[in-house]
Amino acid sequence: MKTIEYYMNLPYRIEIIPDDEGGFTALYPELPGCITTADSSDKIFQNAIDAKKAWLEAALEDGIEIKEPAERNPDDYSGQFKLRIPKSLHMTLSLNARREGISMNQYCIYLLSKG
Repeated sequence: MKTIEYYMNLPYRIEIIPDDEGGFTALYPELPGCITTADSSDKIFQNAIDAKKAWLEAALEDGIEIKEPAERNPDDYSGQFKLRIPKSLHMTLSLNARREGISMNQYCIYLLSKG
């Protein structure tokens, strides 16, 4: 039988979301319902660890199936994908990239990384 320590050491993905009104929310997408909040960035990580442990303990106690995190191997990703966009957006991106003196690919990477 797998222990709480086993599951705690698995690399579950965590999402930290800042709240517009202050504070943070943390959740583990692979552990449904495992969510917590905190008033500061200092506390959110500890709260997230505590929430994960409590969630895992409850699942083990109740006999709920605990899914292990999906493997994320960078070699499984080529760094390329195709995207169909409206012609007007294509034109806008192309013109903005030209104005910046970079390729449209570089411009799109810039926009994606900026969020």
